[in-house]
Amino acid sequence: MTEALQLTTSSRVASLEALDTRLRWLAAWTIHNANHLRDSRDGLKVGGHQASCASISTIMAALYFHALGPNDKVAVKPHAGPVLHAIHYLLGNQTLDQLRRFRGLGGAQSYPSRTKDQIPVDFSTGSVGLGVAVTLFASLVQDYLIAHGNLAEADSGRMIALMGDAELDEGNIYEALIEGYKHDVRNCWWVVDYNRQSLDATTADRMFRRFDDIFETCGWRVLTLKYGKRQLEAFGKPGGKALQDWIDTCPNADFAALTYQGGSAWRARLMHDIGAKASAAKLIQNYDDDALATLMTNLGGHCIETLLEAFDAAQDERPTMFIAYTIKGFGLPFAGHKDNHAGLMNPTQIEGLRAELGIAPGDEWEPYGGLGGNAAQALRDFVATSPLAGKGGEPEFEAVPVPAQLPVPEGLEQSTQAAFGKILFELSKSGHPLADRIVTTSPDVTVSTNLGAFVNQRGLFRRQELKDVFHAARIPSAQKWSGHGAGQHIELGIAENNLFLMLAALGLSAPVFGTRLMPIGTVYDPFIARGLDALNYGCYQDARFLLVATPAGLTLGPEGGAHQSINSPLIGIGQPGLTYFEPAYADELALMMRWAFAHMQAPDGGSVYLRLTTRSIDQVERTDDGWKADALKGGYWLKPPALGTEAAIAFTGAIAPEVLQGYADLLDDIPGLGLLNVTSPDLLHRGWSAARAARGNGQPAAPSHVEILLSALSPHAGLVTAIDGAPSTLSWLGAVRGMRTSPLGIDRFGQTGDLPDLYRTYRLDAEAIVDAAAELFLGAR
Repeated sequence: MTEALQLTTSSRVASLEALDTRLRWLAAWTIHNANHLRDSRDGLKVGGHQASCASISTIMAALYFHALGPNDKVAVKPHAGPVLHAIHYLLGNQTLDQLRRFRGLGGAQSYPSRTKDQIPVDFSTGSVGLGVAVTLFASLVQDYLIAHGNLAEADSGRMIALMGDAELDEGNIYEALIEGYKHDVRNCWWVVDYNRQSLDATTADRMFRRFDDIFETCGWRVLTLKYGKRQLEAFGKPGGKALQDWIDTCPNADFAALTYQGGSAWRARLMHDIGAKASAAKLIQNYDDDALATLMTNLGGHCIETLLEAFDAAQDERPTMFIAYTIKGFGLPFAGHKDNHAGLMNPTQIEGLRAELGIAPGDEWEPYGGLGGNAAQALRDFVATSPLAGKGGEPEFEAVPVPAQLPVPEGLEQSTQAAFGKILFELSKSGHPLADRIVTTSPDVTVSTNLGAFVNQRGLFRRQELKDVFHAARIPSAQKWSGHGAGQHIELGIAENNLFLMLAALGLSAPVFGTRLMPIGTVYDPFIARGLDALNYGCYQDARFLLVATPAGLTLGPEGGAHQSINSPLIGIGQPGLTYFEPAYADELALMMRWAFAHMQAPDGGSVYLRLTTRSIDQVERTDDGWKADALKGGYWLKPPALGTEAAIAFTGAIAPEVLQGYADLLDDIPGLGLLNVTSPDLLHRGWSAARAARGNGQPAAPSHVEILLSALSPHAGLVTAIDGAPSTLSWLGAVRGMRTSPLGIDRFGQTGDLPDLYRTYRLDAEAIVDAAAELFLGAR
């Protein structure tokens, strides 16, 4: 290495070490200000995880100001949010006002958020583990876009996750790891802040090397950064081997406690354990207490040189896991203390740290406070010339055209699940640009959720060709699936977390990669709950996708309670960023799918959930298209009521035949009876809530759609509601105008049986509807 290059490297290391100190201070001060200086009106602890920020600041300094390229994307561990804000404060992307309002209304968020933070955030994090796994799926999306000609290979980047070691306890990480192995994931880095301390405990010592084994088995390169350069230098001296062996066998809890106790404690313990060896004793005695403490805490994750070498050594596309040993609370007064996870420096401690760094009172927010003029300018120049300094915002992307209408499958009797497959199949053959942007995915239920025809037409996505062996051998099969780069279906294993993380990554393709994809994921309706955290995660960062879940309710009767859904409509109503529809008829489904493709692209849009069924029912005959606008608002009168009538039945989904029979049985006794088809309990409830909120704030508000629908009834009317799902999905309708309501639905686990038996058992048949009406309208008990 030439002298000039050595000087350049030395200068870079010095600059990054200075940046590390700045990031650690700014993160700590931001948290301190929120907890100790800002007025508290409710007396609650604000929090902010100073120790977790300190453990990863060196890693983030080396990554953001050296290793990151312009196309790399990063998911930052939740508790390192203040460090990310400090980085963008130095880059000029974050304001002082935002830092001052950290964890306050409208200020910098507790955890990195795509939708709520003002700084660039590639992936939201917060629910631990999910931000890690999403980077793996994002790398698969990047490969999909490259294979389909929507992204140049030269414009690709690494998908990087910064994680705390406690996140490795999350099962979804290993589900994703296995899926990534099957799909030959590449260009993915996972960097572990291995501080070995979580909220309640230190990491089990026996886990050392187990992570290496797991990841290496799945084809990952594992780089363990255990020692810093000072430690490695000491190991090369007489007595150094004994010191290294001691470090390697020291229990995690002991190492943390000694770190907190400081140099004299290190000396006493080392002399007790290895001081009998003359060379080791002499080596220890060569360091004073402060220097010994510095040596023992010079771990790989706090050594800039070690980190730069590791990042520079992984410049190929092989997925890589960096295990960087760190100290929880490194550089702070409570470094190593077992209670420091949620701990906060008190005013005396933060003042001591400020003085140690040479920051004058009043200069705490100065980006380069505590540095001399020349040093500050040199560091400012270093930041200004870093790869990220000139990085623009998120890429622009074009909208995907949507047909004026989608084809309605023919047939006097149909299920919405079968109709979904037919609509998608016809769209795949149409040659419309929308069809080329659709990408489907499913957790091993592709066939049973009626995606098979689409896959036959468009193929499986594989970076390497996968031949259909059965087809080549001329073995009859309805599924003729071959895998290739032009395929548009990503088949997943049975793991609903992976499904929703895949949908999240696909649904972020436009803002992250510059190309809008139209993801459709299918799943068994009762198993939405298995991936609910990941579903919420995708919606929270405004990923756009279409979730198609089937079969709904009891309609897969012989399968029994484990395959029958109850509370999924409540998920659809309660999940922000997701609009839930439950069509009863095929023409409603076609209308809603078309709406979904447009809504997924609207500035104020979001994702859509369709709750479908395997049950075939008679289709209704339409005389006009007047019902369509109301159906897309959440409901329409299938049988309009007489003005001021005293009764109506409201229903949702595949229970339509029983409701229609009950309606016919009641019509003679209750003339003018109305029949309301609620196509989206979610939209009806959302509109009603918004109107009430506006009125509560003193703003003028037009009546909501549900208020308009129910205004046709007498104020004293009664409602019977029916859904093959939780009865509370519709029971709230009575509160709109203060009407008596008798809700029917499922509030117990299902069981095996055919539909007539099940509907009778769970009070969903026509007789139950008549009885409910009698209770309300005729005074029967």
